[in-house]
Amino acid sequence: MTHAEPTAIFTRSWSLYDLITEHNYMFHREIYSGVEDLLKRRGHHENYRLLDLGCGNARYLAPCLKRRPPEAYEGVDLSEVALAEARGYLVELPCQVILTHGDLLKAVESTDKTWDVLFSGFAIHHLATDEKARFFRAAGRCLSEKGWLIMVDVVREENQDRESFLNDYLKCMREKWTQVPRDQLEQACAHVRDYDYPECFSTLRKMAEEAGLRSAHMISRQAQHHTLLFSRSALAEG
Repeated sequence: MTHAEPTAIFTRSWSLYDLITEHNYMFHREIYSGVEDLLKRRGHHENYRLLDLGCGNARYLAPCLKRRPPEAYEGVDLSEVALAEARGYLVELPCQVILTHGDLLKAVESTDKTWDVLFSGFAIHHLATDEKARFFRAAGRCLSEKGWLIMVDVVREENQDRESFLNDYLKCMREKWTQVPRDQLEQACAHVRDYDYPECFSTLRKMAEEAGLRSAHMISRQAQHHTLLFSRSALAEG
């Protein structure tokens, strides 16, 4: 599986994803409200550097960052269309903003910087299982001692196989995503069927532990959509 293929539906146009999120079908409003709360928990006077892996157009993270600005922000994504939009959403941040066209796994494995927050929203499930393990190892290497990995993603139930997860998710999409035109909905369903490889929480936690991130918290859950926090500290304190 190449990394370019999972984003093909979005590299041509970001409008479909925006349509899905505008109707809150993936609970972006609730999720990013919680992400903002997490960033505030790092302390109002503590500077932090954030690497956004699979940043897309940063439409939902940008408002969180404006209210709790990082010292530096770097976003990486395979979609040049999304990155062009991200520049507009992030323009008001009072910090250095770098946007890079590239693969998120290569980016985190090759970074020579230390980050206080690694963030990834609905991207890691596109990686194969061995690639997810590589992702966690890289995260463990480049996170600061009190750093956080915040992962927003779809997660399987314990002991649920991929096929069962996909059947449930596709059924939900076809029944509830009523404002998406039928042809675009089927494109989205095909994308999920072909490229989504979510893990269960216990698998992600084990990968994180093996990478030195021994604290794993499920911060929130909205149906299959989870916000997870990984860190070295047992209390996950910033």
